[in-house]
Amino acid sequence: MASAELQKVLDLMAERPIGGGATDIQGMRAGMEESAFPATDAATVTPVDANGVPGEWVTVAESDPNRRLLYVHGGGYVIGSPVTHRRLCEDIARAGGCAVLNLDYRLAPEHPYPAAVDDAIEGLKFVQQNGPNGAGAAESVFVAGDSAGGGLTLATLLAARERGVDQPNAAIGISAWTDLAITGESIQTRADADPLITDASMISGMASAYLGSTEATDPLASPLYADYAGLPPLLLQVGDAEVLLSDTTRVTEKARAAGVDVVEEVWDEMFHVWHAFAPMLPEGQAAIERIGEFVNQHA
Repeated sequence: MASAELQKVLDLMAERPIGGGATDIQGMRAGMEESAFPATDAATVTPVDANGVPGEWVTVAESDPNRRLLYVHGGGYVIGSPVTHRRLCEDIARAGGCAVLNLDYRLAPEHPYPAAVDDAIEGLKFVQQNGPNGAGAAESVFVAGDSAGGGLTLATLLAARERGVDQPNAAIGISAWTDLAITGESIQTRADADPLITDASMISGMASAYLGSTEATDPLASPLYADYAGLPPLLLQVGDAEVLLSDTTRVTEKARAAGVDVVEEVWDEMFHVWHAFAPMLPEGQAAIERIGEFVNQHA
């Protein structure tokens, strides 16, 4: 049974839709930043140039500077920023005892695919050799992201395999958007349950903006269609009440069939990226704690 706080969060989401209710991209970007939970005074945020890609180190007292996690935010590849996900990065840093590089990768439509993948690869290479205290090889490396960032997390692993870049110790996908062709059955079966993605046309427009002339089934744009052989362990978390549920369950099947160690968690009654509401939602904090356990297990 969900916590009593869930209804309060659902009411808040109804009052503060994605992007603050704006319909233009710039307005949505600003609205998303304005509605985000801020980092606490316990977090240290340090801007950094990650091999030409802007970002910021988010650390807390518990962070081991040699245990590093690259975080790629969600937002359908068109909105979102380090500001919108700074608090989530702080919570993950605390739970996993790691330093988090909150990457400001390029967004569509100004920078369509493969810009985000190229930037994420540079971020991965950067955290492997640089930490919040400067240059130095990492003892362990992780990649994580939510929604589009969850798909980008998987695409980063796939691109790293193609380009001869070392794989991270493990990776985490939160409510990952893995199928930009939008063919999952949960698009229909969870349409009335998902309080965040209430209109399939919204994600269809985001997919078009990101893909440009690229086919929706390109494996680095839609990791659902990839070969998962040789990828590191994965933790894939998704809510049972979200339209992207099938994007996780189908990837889990493919990755396991390819021999990848996958931990799949489907959280009852949870909506898209409920982790972002951890400051007021117990299930969000519990999911982040599970991420911390997974990081500690593979560090």
